[in-house]
Amino acid sequence: MKALVTGATGFLGGALIRRLHDMGWNATGLGRNPKKLNELEDLGIFPLRVDISKKEQVFGAMKGQEIVFHCAAFPSPWGNYELFYQANVIGTRNVVRACLENEVKRLVYVSTPSIYFDYNSRMNVKESDPLPEPVSNYARTKLLAEEEIDKGFANGLAVISIRPRALFGEGDTVIFPRLIRRLKSGGLPILGDGENMVDLTYIENALDALLLCAESPDSALGKKYNISNGQPVKIWKLIERICDELKYLRPRRRISYRAAYVAAGVMESVFSLIPFSPEPPLTRFSVSMMANNSSLNISAAQNELGYQPKISIEEGVGRFLKWWKGKNQK
Repeated sequence: MKALVTGATGFLGGALIRRLHDMGWNATGLGRNPKKLNELEDLGIFPLRVDISKKEQVFGAMKGQEIVFHCAAFPSPWGNYELFYQANVIGTRNVVRACLENEVKRLVYVSTPSIYFDYNSRMNVKESDPLPEPVSNYARTKLLAEEEIDKGFANGLAVISIRPRALFGEGDTVIFPRLIRRLKSGGLPILGDGENMVDLTYIENALDALLLCAESPDSALGKKYNISNGQPVKIWKLIERICDELKYLRPRRRISYRAAYVAAGVMESVFSLIPFSPEPPLTRFSVSMMANNSSLNISAAQNELGYQPKISIEEGVGRFLKWWKGKNQK
């Protein structure tokens, strides 16, 4: 099978193209990070340095492809709206149109459950539940990107989408590494009551979901599917395990959700006044994610795609920590 993966220099896209390569697929990795592209080439994977916001580059890359996995995005919780718009909306529009022009057999798109987020606890969220007003530039532009996907489907493109929740695992550069840096510095207090439950998705399970999308029946086309491990965990208990494994002190200091939320709002207001400002040390998004309950209903993916998470959170965290210690504690 001939396939192209956008975002192949990122966490999910990089893991996917390696999986495809190991399966014997003729896979092309598209990305912008020269170092990561060189690493793919060293593995025997064909790399393409492409900016998906550039129409001509995308259209050329799609020629002759059978399946396209669109994993590329600008996923930051903070940043200039135009950066998000170019990567997430224009980039997706270019991918959709290039797939149509080149008669790609199927597009598998990676969306996000961030579009469900509204700063409150939300459990067992279904794909059909009413969507709140987007609270971030990332969520806003990913929702617009889903509209581009829907237009492509209406124009005859065979497309299917997933919304994976909080990806982690070997190669993670975002969720656990950011958390570990805060734990190492001793600067992470317990936010809220410390009993909140959250959904996570181990990377290999997400790859299984993507491959199921590539071979799903036509009845699944045009649909969006929630993906997670399907086993919400107490995030602060998980943090304690990470601390114990890495020999860091467990967080002890507590801050109420309300106090942390207000402080984060003040920081966001101050940082938003600074041109090209970095992400504030505390945001309302991060506070809400660490203090509220959140989980997805994955029954549609289970019933219609045959998705079953094979690797538990317990095992996935163990694999991640083994990889992290090997990488950082030599």
